[in-house]
Amino acid sequence: MPDTLLHVERLKKVYESPTGDVEAIGDISFRMSAGELVCIVGPSGCGKTTLLKCIAGLLAPTSGTVELDGERVSAPPPNMALVFQEYGRSLYPWLTVRGNVELPLKHKRLSRADRDRLIDDALTAVGLEHAGGSYPWQLSGGMQQRVAIARAVAYQPEVLIMDEPFAAVDAQTRADLEDLVRTLHRERGMSILFVTHDIDESVYLGERVVVLSKSPTWVQEDLAIDLPDARDQITTRALPRFTELRTHVYEQIQRAKRGEAVRPVSAA
Repeated sequence: MPDTLLHVERLKKVYESPTGDVEAIGDISFRMSAGELVCIVGPSGCGKTTLLKCIAGLLAPTSGTVELDGERVSAPPPNMALVFQEYGRSLYPWLTVRGNVELPLKHKRLSRADRDRLIDDALTAVGLEHAGGSYPWQLSGGMQQRVAIARAVAYQPEVLIMDEPFAAVDAQTRADLEDLVRTLHRERGMSILFVTHDIDESVYLGERVVVLSKSPTWVQEDLAIDLPDARDQITTRALPRFTELRTHVYEQIQRAKRGEAVRPVSAA
């Protein structure tokens, strides 16, 4: 059995307010092994972003634990990188593409040569080796998101967390970026936790799909995606098994919205 990289155990988050406490996350537990690509889906408002903030050490849970490499997460871990939906906000417009990719490397004790090597490698990995001297505002939305991904790749994290990173781009660009994520995972063995509201995307990308219930949230299903490892946008999506899996996930989310799913006794 592969080593557990990320372990979320009985995570609960309650927001206090003058009108009463709001239980955003009820009880979430799951594990992720090194080298896995796991997608998380669930109804709107089910607490996916809250979950990610807790995993990333940006938000303290009310109870439960998050462990990365066996170490409890209580602050942003140095071996984790995040890519968000709002790529425009995460890039500095006054820095070149190379300057943006270099930013997190400044916190590492690296020689100039090593830093340049990592930047070159990351830009090549995302197909932007020609754009190092450009500024983000000169690039399309899809290319800007590639810069954000390159910055994460250059940092060489143990786990990459992606929060609905392709929700703001057009369908064709989205397909290209999905294939980029698959390539990074397959060729570089990157461990990726990918949150999305797109059911088809979760099935196309993931080795597992974790389906969350509606708030207060728990893991409704942890589904293994038994599609071939080599995938492409035409052949894979035409497979009968792809249709079966995406229909199953869709039905699970509809059940979650209606509150029909039965919470396991072990999660109570």
